[in-house]
Amino acid sequence: MTVLRGNPRRIAALGGCLLLLAPPLYLSSFWLQTGLFAMVAVIAAIGLNILVGTAGQLSLGHAFFLAVGAYGYTWLADGSHRSGMTEVSGVGLPPLLAFVVAILLAGAAGAAFSPLSGRLRGMYLGVATLALVFFGHHAMLNAESYTGGFNGRSVPAMEILGLSLGDADDGLAVLGVPFGGLERLWYFGLVLVAVAALTARNMLRGRPGRALGALRDSEVAAAVMGVPAGRYRAAAFTVSSMYAGAAGALLALASQRIVPDYFSLLLSMDMLAMIVIGGLGSVAGAALGAVFVSVLPQLLAHYADALPLVVVAGSNEPGLGSGDAARYLYGAALVLTLVFAPGGLVGLTGRRLSPPWRRRPPGNAGSLKSALPSASSTASTTSVDSIADGNTLKEHTQ
Repeated sequence: MTVLRGNPRRIAALGGCLLLLAPPLYLSSFWLQTGLFAMVAVIAAIGLNILVGTAGQLSLGHAFFLAVGAYGYTWLADGSHRSGMTEVSGVGLPPLLAFVVAILLAGAAGAAFSPLSGRLRGMYLGVATLALVFFGHHAMLNAESYTGGFNGRSVPAMEILGLSLGDADDGLAVLGVPFGGLERLWYFGLVLVAVAALTARNMLRGRPGRALGALRDSEVAAAVMGVPAGRYRAAAFTVSSMYAGAAGALLALASQRIVPDYFSLLLSMDMLAMIVIGGLGSVAGAALGAVFVSVLPQLLAHYADALPLVVVAGSNEPGLGSGDAARYLYGAALVLTLVFAPGGLVGLTGRRLSPPWRRRPPGNAGSLKSALPSASSTASTTSVDSIADGNTLKEHTQ
C-alpha cells in the first residue's frame, strides 16, 4: 500500500487490471469476442509502434507477419486431415508449444527480411514491405495443403496443462458462471497483452530504446555515438514481426477459422491508423489506438439498427455498412489527430487541444522553457553540436 500511495498512474493501472478480470463473469459472447479482437490489435500495434514510432521505419507489411503467426500456429498444432475437398497437412505439436514456435517463425520471417529493413528507409521500406502483403496473399491462396486455400482451415484449440481453451463441455464454472472457450481464452489473451506491454516498456526505456530513438532523430548523431544503424533497425523489424506473430496466433484462436482475406492490405493500414491515433512511440498510446480502431466496427455492426445512416450488413436500404462507416469515422479521427493532437490520444492527458495555427513555434523567445533544450532531446544531437562547435573554435584559433 505504501508503494501505491501518491502514485495515481500505478493505482489506475492496478484498477484497470482488476477491472479486466471481471468481463467473463458478466458479459455475453459478443462482447468477449470483441474484447479478444481488441487484444489482438493491442499486441500487433505495440509491435508496429516499436518499428514505426520508436525506430522511425515505415512498414506496410504487418498483415503478412500476422498471417505467418496465424497459419503457423494452425499448421503446427493441427494434424494432417481432409478439409472438404482438400488434404491439409499439419505437424501435430502440443498447442502451447505450437504457439511459441509460431511466434519464432514470424520472427524468423522478419529476420529474413531484416537485411532489406536495415538498409532501406522511409517510403522505400514501405514499398518493399507492401510487396510482402501481396506475396503472402498469393501464397495463402495457392499453398492449399498448408493453408486450406480460399476457404481457409479450422484452428485447433489451445490446451494448457490439460485444460482446453476451446469450446469444451467439461462443466467448468466460476461463481456459478459457465466457463467455456471464450471465457478461458480471455484470460490467456490478458496474459499475452501484459507480457507484450511490459516487454516493450522495459525495452524502450532501456538501451535498445534509446539507440532506436537516436537513429530515428539523427542517423549521423547515432553513428557518432557508436550505434550500429543497420543492426538495430534489423533487430527492431524482427521484434516487431514476433509481436505480429503472437497477435496472429491469438487471432486464429479467437476466430477459430482463418481465411486469406483476413490478412489484406486493409489490415496493415488499420494497424498504422492505430498507432498514429493512439500516439507514436508510446506503448499506452498503441493500446488506446488499437482498442479504438478494432472495437469501433464491432459496435457499429451491433447497434446498426439504432444508428442513423448505418445499415445492417446485407440490407438493401440506402446507407453505409458498419465496416465502411467505421473507416470513415476513424479516418476522420486520424485527420483530427494529425491536425489538433500530433501526440495522439495518449498525448491529450493534461493538455488542451489547440489548432496548429495557434501553436507557438518551438524556437520562440517568449518563454525561457521553450528556449532551453527539452527533456526529450537526445544526447546524440548535443554530441554532434558540441563537436561542431569545437571544430569551429579550433578554426578561429588557428
